[in-house]
Amino acid sequence: MTVGPGVGIGNVRADAESDASVIARSRDEPEAFAALFDRHADAVHRYVARRLGGEVADDLVAETFTTAFQQRHRYDPDRGGAGDDARPWLFGIATNLVGRHRRAEARRFKAMARVPALADHDEPLADRAADRVVARAVRRELAAALAALPARHRDVLLLVAWGDLGYGEAAQALGIPVGTVRSRLHRARGKLREALGGSDPTALREVSDHE
Repeated sequence: MTVGPGVGIGNVRADAESDASVIARSRDEPEAFAALFDRHADAVHRYVARRLGGEVADDLVAETFTTAFQQRHRYDPDRGGAGDDARPWLFGIATNLVGRHRRAEARRFKAMARVPALADHDEPLADRAADRVVARAVRRELAAALAALPARHRDVLLLVAWGDLGYGEAAQALGIPVGTVRSRLHRARGKLREALGGSDPTALREVSDHE
């Protein structure tokens, strides 16, 4: 089956259905699964693209939803207290696929860390601003710090900060206890603060908002 936007029947009906209901219905009506792609593909793509770049993200998003479709009969909406939201399940699949590209991800962050900050004369006069220079410096330091994190800590941090998952959702996505999520998140944030001179990076949302 090819899963893509605009594919399937009963789109109006699917829009009113929960993710869990769509997945359950797709077991007998495979084309209904396209509604899940329509709802969540963009969010999954943004998450993967920030980790691996847009070109790789295109392929991994397609693989994420192909894998999800193949495993839809095993989807359990009650696992980890997910309820009707399939995002933790989808982000968990995507994160597992990202795991096959650990070296590429580390190289990407290291390359970002080496990009020099622009001096004032490198930008048009109308665009010169101190906050832009600071933002570029933060991005470089942040990329270096992310590259240095253990993969298991980086997964938790980025699922919460870039995937917009709560603690319980991240735990479900990774198949680990919530306490482990909290521990890894605490250590990851500590490393980032240290790398950024004691400040939380503006590129990463305050994860406590998702508790």
